[in-house]
Amino acid sequence: MSLLTSSLPSSSSPSCLSQNHQIPNVRFRSMSFLRRHHRRTLNTAISACVRQDTAVWTPAPLKTLTKAAEDLYNISINVSDSPHLISSYTKPGQYIQVKLPEIEKPSFLAIASSPKSSSSNGEFQFLVKSIEGSIAQLLCGLKKGDVVELSSVMGKGFDVNQISPPEKFPSVFIFATGSGISPVRSLIESGFPANKRPDVWLYYGARNLQRMAYQELFKEWEASGVKVVPVLSQPEDRWDGERGYVQAAFARAKHIFNPLSTGSVLCGQKQMAEEITSLLVAEGVSTEKILKNF
Repeated sequence: MSLLTSSLPSSSSPSCLSQNHQIPNVRFRSMSFLRRHHRRTLNTAISACVRQDTAVWTPAPLKTLTKAAEDLYNISINVSDSPHLISSYTKPGQYIQVKLPEIEKPSFLAIASSPKSSSSNGEFQFLVKSIEGSIAQLLCGLKKGDVVELSSVMGKGFDVNQISPPEKFPSVFIFATGSGISPVRSLIESGFPANKRPDVWLYYGARNLQRMAYQELFKEWEASGVKVVPVLSQPEDRWDGERGYVQAAFARAKHIFNPLSTGSVLCGQKQMAEEITSLLVAEGVSTEKILKNF
C-alpha cells in the first residue's frame, strides 16, 4: 500500500509496496550475452520510468523472521552497519527495494518500523506477504544471517504536515488492507499525535483473523488514541465485529465530522483507496488532506 502502479500487480498497492515479481524459470548464470544485454537495457528503461536508483545496493543480514499471520511474515534486516540508510529514513510510509544477491528483480517493501525505532535498534522491519513463485516467497524462506541487498530509502512518505497541528485536525480516518498495515504501524508508532486528537480511527481489513497481522499491537495502538476497527470480508460465523470491506464499514458507521478539519491516511488495495477517497471528497474533505505514501 494503491508512482509504481504500472509496475505493480493490480492486486497490490504502492501503499503497501510489496512488489512480488514472479521468478522466471531460467538460470541467470546460463543466459546468453544477448539476453543479458537485453535485460540490462530493459531494466535501465524501467528504472528511469519509476525513478529508482538501482546503481547502489547495500548488503545486510537478516536479523529475525517470524510469522505475523497466514502468509504474512515479520522480517527484520540488520542495518546497523549502514548509517546512510538509517539517516535517510525520515518519514513513515517510505519504502525500499529488497533483493537477493543472485536475483536481479527486487521487491518494493514499505518499512514497518518507525524511523526512531529503526535508528535506535539498527534495523528495518517489514511485513512481507509470501506469494508462491515470487521474490517475496524467497525472502520469507530466509534464515538468520542470510544476506539480502537493499536499495536507498525511497518515497516521500506520509506528509503529516498536511493534517497538522492536531488541534486543527481533530478527526483522522486511517484505512488499511492486508499488508498495507505495514506503513500504518510506522505512522502510529512514530509519535503520530493521536492522543492529541479526539477522533482518530483505524479501519483495518483482512479476509479473516488468521490473515490479520499486528493483532498483538491493537491494545497499544488504542492506548495511544487510535480506535481500531477490524473488518473481515470472510469471517467465521462467530465473528461479531464488522464484516465486508473497510469502505462499506466506514459508510455504515456514519461518522459525524467537520470536513474542513478532517484528514485521512490510505494504505491498501487500489479499489479501496479510490472508494474511500470518493466518500471523503463527497463529504467535503480536501484531497490534499487524504495522505498516501506514493
